[in-house]
Amino acid sequence: MAITSLEPFYNWSKKLQTNDDLMPVLFIGHGSPMNGIEDNEFSRSWSKYGKEIPQPKAVLVVSAHWLTNGTYVTAMENPKTIHDFGGFPKELFDVQYPAKGSLEVAQDTQKIITSTNVHLDHDWGLDHGTWTVVRHMYPNADIPVLQLSIDYNKPASYHYNLAKELLQLRRKGVLIIGSGNMVHNLRMVAWDKLNVDNYGFDWTQEMNSIFKEKISKGDHQALIEYEKLNKAAVMAIPTPDHYYPMLYALALQTPNDAVEFFNDKAVGGSLTMTSVKIG
Repeated sequence: MAITSLEPFYNWSKKLQTNDDLMPVLFIGHGSPMNGIEDNEFSRSWSKYGKEIPQPKAVLVVSAHWLTNGTYVTAMENPKTIHDFGGFPKELFDVQYPAKGSLEVAQDTQKIITSTNVHLDHDWGLDHGTWTVVRHMYPNADIPVLQLSIDYNKPASYHYNLAKELLQLRRKGVLIIGSGNMVHNLRMVAWDKLNVDNYGFDWTQEMNSIFKEKISKGDHQALIEYEKLNKAAVMAIPTPDHYYPMLYALALQTPNDAVEFFNDKAVGGSLTMTSVKIG
């Protein structure tokens, strides 16, 4: 019998490549690079979620530390471990996280984002917004890891809308992580209070509560227009580099996705580690 159309076979094969259930999405407050090598309450929770979440096909991270002109996704076979910081112990600089990349997932990402041209990158690697977290989740480095850059010339609404296009990756078993911090003002850190548990200035705690309230209610528009929330928002987000990754995670929330907060603590007065699991 002659095959008159390949469309039924194509549709069937596409279903085989797509999970019925959506992978969860994470926004992780990554904090100090030292969390990458320390055994503390934050790193232990990352390890916990690595065990609880179904094993992903790959991990795609939107890190606060890859800011570009245009949008890029890492597409190399062996992404390098980037030590993009200074003043820390040699032990931290010695860390290598040898996870593979995935050209397949990079090309999928490039195809499903239609609002802009996504460029395949062969130079970047995994910065500390990625490897300090993922090495606790997947210590054997046996899951491919990629990064999607943040076009820093674009506003919050642009990033939120672009992130919505990544939903298909959730269906394909890719774990998407936004890595930054809800409240992140390094200029105002109380360095002498870093070891004081949950030490946050009044405005830090206020904004942390507001952010959680808006997230719980699904009021994403208020979070996109964060400058309008109150004066404390400008102190909490003096620059949006660490905030945008949260919008990437929130944009991927569907009506059926539950929201769970973890690592809900302030550090050094003007930072929060508050993180979100979606789905």
